[in-house]
Order: sequence, then structure tokens, then C-alpha cells
Amino acid sequence: MSVFNKILAVVDPSKDEQKGFQRALLLARKTGASVTAFLSIYDFSYEMTTMLTIDERETMRQAVVDDKTDWLANIVEPLAANSAISIDIKVVWHNRPYESVLYEVIDHSYDLIVKGTQEHDTLKSVIFTPTDWHILRKSPVPVLLVKEHDWPIKGNILAAVDVGSEDEEHRNLNKCITNMAGLMADLLDGHVNLVNSYPGTPVNIAIEIPEFDPIEYTDSVKKHHKNCMLEHAREFNIPESNQYLSEGLPEDVIPAIAKEIDAELVVIGTVGRTGITAALIGNTAEHTIDALNCDVLAIKPDGFECPLKR
Repeated sequence: MSVFNKILAVVDPSKDEQKGFQRALLLARKTGASVTAFLSIYDFSYEMTTMLTIDERETMRQAVVDDKTDWLANIVEPLAANSAISIDIKVVWHNRPYESVLYEVIDHSYDLIVKGTQEHDTLKSVIFTPTDWHILRKSPVPVLLVKEHDWPIKGNILAAVDVGSEDEEHRNLNKCITNMAGLMADLLDGHVNLVNSYPGTPVNIAIEIPEFDPIEYTDSVKKHHKNCMLEHAREFNIPESNQYLSEGLPEDVIPAIAKEIDAELVVIGTVGRTGITAALIGNTAEHTIDALNCDVLAIKPDGFECPLKR
């Protein structure tokens, strides 16, 4: 069975070079999946045309869609030349791009979203748009965010797990993350690595309880996480040399290890937090993704449902 059968490549209308679409083509060549180049557009001047008739407004809207369809075809066709991959082009009119992407996924049973990120020319860093974050939080299927890192053969795939948790949902998500990392490693002829962080000694406890031994506490926590990591790795035949365990916050540890091993791809789980807490503080996965300099494949726990409703 193929890892992916139907890939939705989200196109950036402000770019001529579509790195997300190119990455989707690479995966399609290896899996036999079909690819749809998808563009969501909306011209806000359309809101100012209320004096026009319904037919005139529709003609205006369709002209914009047709123009963007031609533009997209000119980009896609050279990249897809001499390829046996099934490729479609779809341009939709919608004032919320992330909603149009998610509705497309739900309505047409895609199993992967691929989207390029935007590079900040001055800071040489990646900027994530509100659309990126909405898709990450709400997508019911894996989301591949493409940065600028190459995917060489024999490269490193890093699975970010939380093996110290006793929570059943976390344990299941760890398995999903590691299994996906293995599938991607098979596709890319790469190596699976595991990374896990563990918390340091709480400062307030060390201060308030004189008899508390912070060294003993830290050693105990580290030992617990190491044993959990070994147990998890055995299930997937991952050698100890490919296991990384460090004290600290996940958003610090994961990018540091990814840089140390020059990872091509990091597979990470997202919990899909929504509402005002997401708007204000985001979550650990988002802080981690922001700090990585390689592609990121974000997946949800089994049973996750998209919160969007028609």
C-alpha cells in the first residue's frame, strides 16, 4: 500500500517558484500518488462592485479565476513535463484560503497537504502566514511544510516523540509519528532518528524544600525517559545510536538535534489547539516548527476531526 495516494499542493500566488509543488511531485514519483496544484484566490475589490448586476459580478469573478488558472498552468506544465504523474490544476474563489484548503481535503479525500513556506529576505528566516498556522491546527491529514533544505539520499529523518508521558493519546501519537518517519525514510532511502526532551529540576522546588536533591531528581527523570525511549525504539528497530535524549524544552531540543544531525525532515505531532489560547500562545509544536531549518511533516492523533463545519 502506498504511503500517499492523493496529494494537495497548495500554491503561493505571490511566487513563481513553487517549492511546495516541486516537493509534492518528488513524493508522487516515489509513491504513484496523484497531485493537485491548488490555488485559493479572492479579490477584495469584488466587494466594491455591488452596483454591478449579478451576471456582471460573476463575469468579473470568472475572469480573475481564468487568469490565475492560465498562470498556474504555465508554472505547472514545465515541471510536470515528461512525467507519468496524474496532475490536476484547481483554482477556487474563497476569501479564507485555509478554509478552502481544508474543505478541498475533506470533500475530495486527500491524504497529504504540501505547502511551501515564505522566506524573509532580511532576516533569512522563515515566516509562517496565518494560513499556515490555521492549516496546521485544523487539518485532519498530515501537513508537509517545505523550507529550503534538500532531500539527499541516505539523509536523516527525525521523529520528535514524547516517550516519558503515560497518557494513552501521547503514546499512540508517538507510534504514529515514528511509523510515519519510517515510511518517509523508506521513500527517501534515509535513516530514522528519535529525539525526546525531558524537563529539568523545577527551580521553585529546589528553593522551597531544603532536603530536595536536584541532582538525584534530574538523574531519576533522565533514567525514566531513557528507559521509555529504549522501549519505544525497540518496537521500531531503531538503534540506540539513532536516539537523542536531552534536558530542556522541546522547542529548544528538537531544532538543536535536527541541526546537529543535519536532518532533512522532522516529523512532529500537533494537538490541534484552537480558540483564543491558540491565538495568544500557540503550542509547543508551533514554537518548534518555527525554529527548524528543514522540512516539517506535522501529523495529528488518530481520530482527530477538522473543527470546520459547512
